[in-house]
Amino acid sequence: MKTTQSQSQWRDALLTALAPIIWGTTYIVTTEWLPPDRPFTAALLRALPAGVLLVLWCRRLPAAGFWGRLLVLSALNIAVFQALLFVAAYRLPGGLAAVVGAIQPLLVMALAWAVDQQRPVRLAVWASVAGVLGMAALLLSPDAVWSPVGIAAALAGAACMAAGTFLARRWRPELPVLAFTGWQLLLGGVMLAPVAWVIDPPLPTLSAANLAGYAYLAVFGALLSYALWFRGVARLSPVAVSSLGLLSPLTAVLVGWALLDESMRGLSLVGLVVVLASVLVVQRAMAAPRRAAEPAVCPVPAKA
Repeated sequence: MKTTQSQSQWRDALLTALAPIIWGTTYIVTTEWLPPDRPFTAALLRALPAGVLLVLWCRRLPAAGFWGRLLVLSALNIAVFQALLFVAAYRLPGGLAAVVGAIQPLLVMALAWAVDQQRPVRLAVWASVAGVLGMAALLLSPDAVWSPVGIAAALAGAACMAAGTFLARRWRPELPVLAFTGWQLLLGGVMLAPVAWVIDPPLPTLSAANLAGYAYLAVFGALLSYALWFRGVARLSPVAVSSLGLLSPLTAVLVGWALLDESMRGLSLVGLVVVLASVLVVQRAMAAPRRAAEPAVCPVPAKA
């Protein structure tokens, strides 16, 4: 039984890891395929269409008393985080824009300690610190542009995602994962709409590449990846889930190296190995019996 549960946890971790891997491609899509200088529009068109599709498919309303918490989660996980993510993506190189996310596991552990009096697992702490150092080694480059606005946006985004991951587990509703995901994307998109309208310039005539970029972000970067992410939040420790977020900047670095000819030095390769080892060690350190998982799909409503 213990072996079966351990295998199931690793399978859940692998499925959840697909989400940050997909998110790691956001930076190259933003810089290469989207119209420039429209971060809030990009965030809006990523979240809102995916949210509408999931809500219409699931047809499940949250409990009356859960709406306040759902609004908080939608702001943290979608609206504020997405806006900050694209601000950072427009102002920093791909790998550097995501590197600050490596502090998320440490932030989640700090939240669990402060709110729930759960002392962090020492091995997970040291592994998370090693992940931050490994990510720094990956991105040591004399050509990196350290935009203060971009760095501040990346830091604030990491804090929002850490809080959202922690609270999504703590406030887990009686909703299927797809419905829970859809409502957060929908409400987060609604929050982003007035910001995009007021701050961003109007969209130009969109090229085929622009349309493909927005479609990719909506289908893969939001609908699929967030469904996998919140499935993982329901089944794994928040610290274990947040540590998988390190795969996002790792992916961004590898994609930048493969497609944009960004440099990968010997120290960078050491950093890559350290980051991967950090993720694996945190997963092992946080392995624990799980509560019953919520269904991963929405039941199809019966016709009248």
